[in-house]
Amino acid sequence: MSANIRLLQVIPNMDIGGAETGCLHVADHISKEGGFSAILTSGGKLLELIDDKKIKIFKWPVNKNIFFIIINIFYIFLKIKIHKINIVHARSRAPAWSAFFAAKLGGVKFVTTFHGTYNFQSKIKKYYNSIMLKSDHVIAGSEFILNHIHTNYNIKSNTSVVKRGIDEKYFSIKNVSSDELSKLKNSLKVDDNKFIILLPGRLTYWKGQKLFIEAMNILNQQQQLNNVQSFIIGGHQGRVDFKNELIQMIQKYNLEDKISIAHGLNKMPVAYAMAKLVLSTSIEPEAFGRVSVEAQSMEKPVLASDIGGSLETVINNKTGWLFKNNNANDLAEKIKQIIDTEQNVLDLVGRQGRKNVKENYTRALMVSRTLEIYRSLV
Repeated sequence: MSANIRLLQVIPNMDIGGAETGCLHVADHISKEGGFSAILTSGGKLLELIDDKKIKIFKWPVNKNIFFIIINIFYIFLKIKIHKINIVHARSRAPAWSAFFAAKLGGVKFVTTFHGTYNFQSKIKKYYNSIMLKSDHVIAGSEFILNHIHTNYNIKSNTSVVKRGIDEKYFSIKNVSSDELSKLKNSLKVDDNKFIILLPGRLTYWKGQKLFIEAMNILNQQQQLNNVQSFIIGGHQGRVDFKNELIQMIQKYNLEDKISIAHGLNKMPVAYAMAKLVLSTSIEPEAFGRVSVEAQSMEKPVLASDIGGSLETVINNKTGWLFKNNNANDLAEKIKQIIDTEQNVLDLVGRQGRKNVKENYTRALMVSRTLEIYRSLV
């Protein structure tokens, strides 16, 4: 059946992220099954992983510029006609406006994925967001996002939840060699005798790095960090001032020997492998929460904010724990409790996390459910 699908996915860029990896996984599967698969994007690092003999890449400006939104209607329409596309899948709002009209002109099916909550502080912004709900089928990345859609918008399209998936074979302890782990530990000066805490995620205020530092300060004042070493891992993506704020906070609380900021890691599974506990401290709702799922896949216990997608991906007291959102005291208390937990219990939690991922959040499941929607349309 995949051979009947001729798909064009439209996404602003193909840098590393949830929407982008999902786009790549779907495109790769359809091409392997004999269908036609193409991606229209401005560029990005993930393009380096794509065999352009199997997946057609159209590099073209895809952004919020009103000029390109209009021009791209006709550009996408031409691609539909030339390549006999029968499904256009938009994964972001600006290209969705172009794709909507192009699909109408081309007489083909239009699919959208609602990847986030998208702020709507004005009626204009809410109308701008609403394009994601004008498709033949709307995909929500989690139950949280689906509830958000139905609570805040008047939607008439068919909707489905397709949980995001990760490559559980890549995020596996079996995919980490002892040599890789040893090299990373040496480069980060990791003490094997200490309890290692990891906070992955790009450096931005809503990911909760400041909240984590506040919690660590509370624990340090209680002299609970004598045997703890922690790492904030993520790129600043141009937010140098915010990174400097984090460094200043660490210095202010005299936590330089307890918290380090690292970036530029080539293989995240290796970073996860060295951790005893992985945190997701976002102070705003995660649509999905990739860190929590990746960590569970690596058989690592997770401690996450009790909002957004984490309420679905983390099974409290089984595959990890939840703490009160934006509450440094509760975060500190939960970290202390986990540090004091016996290792065999933490190992059991890790194994349950791996099981949770394999049953609910794999790449194969995500692709399969997406293809079911495509097939229902063509």
